[in-house]
Amino acid sequence: MAATSSRRIFFRDLRLQVSIGIYDFELEKPQTVVINVDLLLSDPERAADDSIANVLNYDVIHDGIVALAGSRHFNLQETLVEAILDLCLAQPQVTEARVSTEKPDVYGDCRVGYEAVRRRSPG
Repeated sequence: MAATSSRRIFFRDLRLQVSIGIYDFELEKPQTVVINVDLLLSDPERAADDSIANVLNYDVIHDGIVALAGSRHFNLQETLVEAILDLCLAQPQVTEARVSTEKPDVYGDCRVGYEAVRRRSPG
């Protein structure tokens, strides 16, 4: 019986200053957004030869999220999350992505956030 495996790459607590929100106090200046990303990768041929060429380069995702978050104003966390999902699923190795954002400074007693999961469409 052949062994099965799964691989994940994750980014935890990526803190960025993002222009996001619809309220006057949110439009005045960027605010902290905490981003978490969990990527399920396609069945590997393995990390052969210990070479970056055989795996998903973390920089593509990290740098892409940083650039995306700074690229424009987002009214909604939902819109930012969907854009990050698009970025992640554009990588051929990624079969599923879970992305969440949190705005830790909106309320004094909690963080408010949004999370979505998307799978690559077959075909």
